[in-house]
Amino acid sequence: MRYRINLCYDGSAFFGWQRQNDAPTVQQALEEALSTLLKEDTDVVGAGRTDTAVNASYYVAHFDSRDGLDCADLRRRLNAILPEQIAVLGIEAVQDEFHARFGAVSRTYRYYVHRTKNPFLRSGSYLCAYPVLDFEAMNRAAQLLVGRHDFSCFEKTGADNRTSICTIAEARWSRVDDGDDTRWVFTVTADRFLRNMVRAIVGTLIEVGRGKRSPESVADLLAKGDRCAAGESVPGYALYLSDIRYQP
Repeated sequence: MRYRINLCYDGSAFFGWQRQNDAPTVQQALEEALSTLLKEDTDVVGAGRTDTAVNASYYVAHFDSRDGLDCADLRRRLNAILPEQIAVLGIEAVQDEFHARFGAVSRTYRYYVHRTKNPFLRSGSYLCAYPVLDFEAMNRAAQLLVGRHDFSCFEKTGADNRTSICTIAEARWSRVDDGDDTRWVFTVTADRFLRNMVRAIVGTLIEVGRGKRSPESVADLLAKGDRCAAGESVPGYALYLSDIRYQP
């Protein structure tokens, strides 16, 4: 029987989602907890990789086990033994054809920045205290990312994916609606993402906002596909995987 897990996690304690031999990861913690409770080796398949320190306010995974698991009780027991940085939001039985990774049709990331020093934001938002940061120009540049493109210029050097072509459906900056006009969020939705892609995009858009490059230069970056020509990657701790969509 196949089961779907919805969860969220604070990535600060982990070297990403995917299991590694010599570093703690979210996948490892979840597999070990499930194996302990179910008394059988349990492999977990996630919706995709997240890099070191990157968070997920919503993440989807699946695992296979015997029929008839009490999903509500399993959720309670998992949350009792998982690290405090991981919370299981729900577990449900699904069709065997469901696949957390290959069944996803879109993913949404959000990157948070704040404009003035604030000790209460430093662990989950990136401080951009530059004198000038033109979000209107950054949004003009972001619109050039929408559509189907080769995003090699924003891909981590040495990545092993088969293609660098992705389709972005949404890319925009907006104020965070919490009464604090110094906080902004970049929201981007695509069918797939490359390693380091969102962080490299944000770093490039910030350069646009600072006046170091024009909004139109983003189109040239996409055409050339040169990672060295794009901006530096911003830190991972302010990045959140926030939504994953599947066909009904």
